[in-house]
Amino acid sequence: MATVLRILPSSRIPYHVVQRLPGRCLRYQTTEIPKSPPPIPQPPVETFSSTSRPRPYQAKHPQTRELPLIKKKWPILLTAVLVGVAGWGAFMAYVTNKEKISSSVVRQIMRSVRDDEQLKEALGEVIRPQPEWWLNGDPMIYGRISQLQGNVDVSFRIRGTKGAGTLYFTSIRKDKGLPFTILRFKIICDTGRIIFVDAAPA
Repeated sequence: MATVLRILPSSRIPYHVVQRLPGRCLRYQTTEIPKSPPPIPQPPVETFSSTSRPRPYQAKHPQTRELPLIKKKWPILLTAVLVGVAGWGAFMAYVTNKEKISSSVVRQIMRSVRDDEQLKEALGEVIRPQPEWWLNGDPMIYGRISQLQGNVDVSFRIRGTKGAGTLYFTSIRKDKGLPFTILRFKIICDTGRIIFVDAAPA
């Protein structure tokens, strides 16, 4: 007779031993105690004879490279500002010089210069303001012309068929409504000769 350990009521599980009793039929299945799993091998234990020392940073990261330097932007901005200011200054100087050339004061000065006999002898005929190449053929008028404030003080180069020189003209108005008083009206020729013009602009 087989040893019975557990009764399984399921009819689907095969059975090995069937014992008949009076009036009943029971099914029995023999089971075995499971075996223990085989032991898992342990990894070998590595031992060191001395303490570890940290390695250099470059040795740990041989492909490390320095970060790129960021270019400063303020020199570019400063250069742009300086170029803009210089361009604006040159434009204002050009416009102001144009206004001086077309002013009535300069036209009257040149009318008096062309009628002076001493200047015709020293500079020749066709006396005119000396053109400058960097002003696209216009003369350069230095000084200021302020008729409203009663102050005119200019100087510029003039040229004739025989020579050239520098013209100086200064005139002031002492009070509003009074005519201008000429303080200086002379031409210094390139030869060193100084010519005073008696005629004055109206």
